[in-house]
Amino acid sequence: MRRLVIAERVCVIGHILAKAFGLVGILLVIPHPEFILNFGNVGENAMQLSMANGGVIDIIFGTIAVSIFAYRVLGWRTWLGFMIPSVLISVGSELLGTSTGFPFGEYGYLSGLGYKIGGLVPFTIPLSWFYVGLSAYLIARTSLNLAEKPSLVRHIGAVALGALLFTCWDFALEPAMSQTSFPFWAWDKPGAFFGTPYQNYAGWYGTSALFMSVAALVWRTPIKLERSQLNFPLVIYLSNFAFAAGLSLGFGYVIPVLIGFIGGVVPAILMWWKAQATSPQVLAGATKAEVSVAPVEVAVK
Repeated sequence: MRRLVIAERVCVIGHILAKAFGLVGILLVIPHPEFILNFGNVGENAMQLSMANGGVIDIIFGTIAVSIFAYRVLGWRTWLGFMIPSVLISVGSELLGTSTGFPFGEYGYLSGLGYKIGGLVPFTIPLSWFYVGLSAYLIARTSLNLAEKPSLVRHIGAVALGALLFTCWDFALEPAMSQTSFPFWAWDKPGAFFGTPYQNYAGWYGTSALFMSVAALVWRTPIKLERSQLNFPLVIYLSNFAFAAGLSLGFGYVIPVLIGFIGGVVPAILMWWKAQATSPQVLAGATKAEVSVAPVEVAVK
């Protein structure tokens, strides 16, 4: 178990560093390539490698880190009970979207995010839906104290809030990824909201709410998390939002970032703060020994 904690910490650090590296590269290096090219072939190769694989490395680190966390704390059935529907449903929505324009609007992926499934959707995209989606859902679910007071209303509320946090991340993400100097996707018909169709946000909310609902049905065992165990999903959510916000702000997109901050970051922090401490035992497959040996607060310290 200690090795898993170490691997989790390494992947979280790698995830955050890769995001910081990408942020600096897009905001500073690409607009001023002469700086890094002064280092000769080494600088040129580093720049090409970063542009070709930077986004892939970042997402893979995030996926591995969240998978280890979910396996350790929630158990393998609960981990896969979220990962499988989130990946399958999101890649289905993305393939449908890039083929027909529904549910996000008419768009297409460019380079920089790895091999494209069906020649349309980078394999890293459904992975990002998984690890940010799980982080958002755990924050929302725990804040509503579903483990202690399960009810249909609370389940619906957790899905609604989780999907809201996830969609608000996209408010900061869209301008950063589609309209900067190094875009990762492009709209065939730019929308009215800073180049993004309003339909896109409805698509994000609906898709994330759908796979969170499926996960809620699959998760038959109560999931109990201490507030300290929410540190990890909160770090994942905030670091991903910070990258998107930094990139969008760097190109002057203040309003989308502000909306995402008010609708996503502020509620996420408040929900984390509100979450009530529960028993250190985490149900859903993790043992007391596992939890005591590898608390989440150590993994993100």
